[in-house]
Amino acid sequence: MSKKQQGPLAGVRVLDIATVFAAPFAASLLGDYGAEVLKVELPGIGDALRGMQPTEASESMAWVALARNKRSITLDLRKEKGQDLFLKLLKDYDVLLENFRPGTLEKWGISIERMREANPNLIITSVSGYGKTGPYSSRAGFGTSATAFSGYTYMNGFPDRPPLSPPMPLADYVTGLFAALGTLAAIYHRDAKGGEAQEVDASLFESMFRILEANVTAYDRLGIIKERAGNEFSNSAPVGTFQTSDGKWLALTTSTDRTFHRLAEVIGRPEMKTDPNFATNQARVARREEVNSIVAKWFSEHTAKSIQHLCDENGVPVSQIYSMEDIFQDPQYVARDAIVEVDHPTLGKVKVPGVAPKFTKTPGSVRRAGPILGEHNHEVYQNLGLTSAEIEQLEKEGII
Repeated sequence: MSKKQQGPLAGVRVLDIATVFAAPFAASLLGDYGAEVLKVELPGIGDALRGMQPTEASESMAWVALARNKRSITLDLRKEKGQDLFLKLLKDYDVLLENFRPGTLEKWGISIERMREANPNLIITSVSGYGKTGPYSSRAGFGTSATAFSGYTYMNGFPDRPPLSPPMPLADYVTGLFAALGTLAAIYHRDAKGGEAQEVDASLFESMFRILEANVTAYDRLGIIKERAGNEFSNSAPVGTFQTSDGKWLALTTSTDRTFHRLAEVIGRPEMKTDPNFATNQARVARREEVNSIVAKWFSEHTAKSIQHLCDENGVPVSQIYSMEDIFQDPQYVARDAIVEVDHPTLGKVKVPGVAPKFTKTPGSVRRAGPILGEHNHEVYQNLGLTSAEIEQLEKEGII
């Protein structure tokens, strides 16, 4: 099997007309697993992600990484000739991924019905801020505002400071995961069970809300509203970040009594395993400050390396809080191919995250970095039956 054909989704064809993060990330995941992904971008402009900082030689690092495993063509979907080409393209694809504000494609004249006429077996995955139904469906949906709406931002940060938005587009990446999962479920329903092709409607706010599940039930049954608590984890103790004697920070969690009992041995406090003030998680949560203070003192007297060794030897979950520099030097990342090197058309060799998860029989792969704008125009449009002269004319008209 060639490298291009590898992966459990080899043979699946995906058309990505989305922009920026969430839906394009879903398309990238499908590409990692072997799907053939074609990116459709606006002529002369391209995906807004191409302009995101930081850049090298005018190439966005975000684009280089997130647009991996995709080919790029340009096409103006707002123009009639562009729509005609788009509908011809659709005939040969399994999946369409889009993230325009609900109603936008219909306003342009590209309705679900029209797409289904072109390809009745098409799975259409849509990503938006608030979903395609409900009173807020027409709102502009960006990750930061949707994260705030989801309830996540309210509980994130320290109690004496304002709510803290994530320092990266967390909602977009979480939604991309749900969008990819929904797409795969729809493919399974269509192909394995002989069901009808369908639409998948993923929203930014619901994806973030979904991972807050325990907080939903706690409010429903107990009226508990989770407030900002910094690094503290209200359900367990000790949990948090602790500084070592050599100035490094480690993250520790002992969410079960068993792991705490192991920690008690490691820090030389075995009596805490039977002391009613510390023996159970419930007791430790009630005395969280005291417990954390004991652990913090022990951490401050030992180096990060010695703590990691002792905890690893005794089954206590702890890790140094890594910077990207630390990650690039760690042998576990190397052993897992968590960072891979691929070719880029202008930058040469670039490193990007590897494929996750791993497959034993049909391994995924990263075959290329993000393409240059319209890199595959001639290849794709010639396969549709257009001549070189026709392609050049479409370029002059701004259709492609």
